[in-house]
Amino acid sequence: MERRRYLEALAIAGGAVAGCLGRAGRDDGSERSATATATRTPRPTRVGDVTLPVPTTDMLAAVHRDHIPAITDPAFAADWGDLSLPTESAAETTRLPDDAPVVGVERGGEARAYPLRILDWHEVVNDTFDGPLLVTYCVQCGSAVVAERTVGGCPTRFGVSGYLWRSDPVLYDGETDSLWSQLLATAINGPATGERLRVLPSTLTTWKQWRTDHPTTSVLLPPPASNTVRGRNAQYDYFSPKYDYDDAVLIGYTGDGDRLHPQELVVGVEHGGVARAYPARVVAAAGTGRDPDGTDEATGVVTDTVGGRPVVVATAPGDTLVAYDRRIDGKVREFVGDGDSHLRAGGSRWQRSTGVAVDGPFEGTTLRRANDLPPLFWLGWSKFHPETTVYGVE
Repeated sequence: MERRRYLEALAIAGGAVAGCLGRAGRDDGSERSATATATRTPRPTRVGDVTLPVPTTDMLAAVHRDHIPAITDPAFAADWGDLSLPTESAAETTRLPDDAPVVGVERGGEARAYPLRILDWHEVVNDTFDGPLLVTYCVQCGSAVVAERTVGGCPTRFGVSGYLWRSDPVLYDGETDSLWSQLLATAINGPATGERLRVLPSTLTTWKQWRTDHPTTSVLLPPPASNTVRGRNAQYDYFSPKYDYDDAVLIGYTGDGDRLHPQELVVGVEHGGVARAYPARVVAAAGTGRDPDGTDEATGVVTDTVGGRPVVVATAPGDTLVAYDRRIDGKVREFVGDGDSHLRAGGSRWQRSTGVAVDGPFEGTTLRRANDLPPLFWLGWSKFHPETTVYGVE
């Protein structure tokens, strides 16, 4: 597997800033100012269990800066079509398969999909979609983080620093040259230390399901259609549609007695100082509902309360998990499964994948998400939520 060999090679390789400073990496293309590089000593602050700034000596220098080339000028189309992509075999299709995982984003009434088979190789997309948009993905943690692409109120480009911290990539911004934790969406070193990006809702699902829910969506095209910080071809036609265990991607992971396999898919909910992970296999086996003969059935629905927030967690079409707040119109509701694609509560049926009521008294209402990030690997969730509990696991 080309990606495995590449990651093994990597393993061997071993407050806000005021004003737009005119650095390289800004959207206006201006050059870095010599005087703009002057920095002040960041004030140590705390984010969760992290004391800031994080020294670079606590980070793993896996590769050099921009070795993983961020996408700087993305291109989109209705589908990949018959693109000329590097493939192992001329017989291989270049169309984006239905089961290809994508990160979906909806803004301003429009939708875009970002395939993992591109994010897997580039990790960062600098987009403009109803404003400056940053789409990131970590191969090790299986984590997608989508945020507004601004630092100190200034649109800027992000890149891959080459550092890993807590098994997660560290980004840099072109406005202040600060280092940013992908999963924290926070500057952890440099003049912007402590500043946090505004994280936006995103969805991890399959290309088929995203198109079903968003028929007019566009999809990110791979290079050379999309430009990167530096040119590089990759095997964009390959990506496993499932979230298979692959220890080759676990650079620097020591496997110290975790409750779950590091690449087990979970959805995490955090509220009121409490964090809880819901493993996909546990949710899939859950039974909230009854079949016609009155026996319990596995409907892939869990109702729970996290830090005082009532939630429903469920499997959804597209090989994914969803988590919603169970309060509707100010009242906590009990949800049950209604087939593979819907939930039932309050006399309405709700689409699992979107949280939208399709009939009944709440038709057209959308449930509030209970999760800040799409499903990710246990490695990513547990590294940044060390005190988390795990639903259904002792």
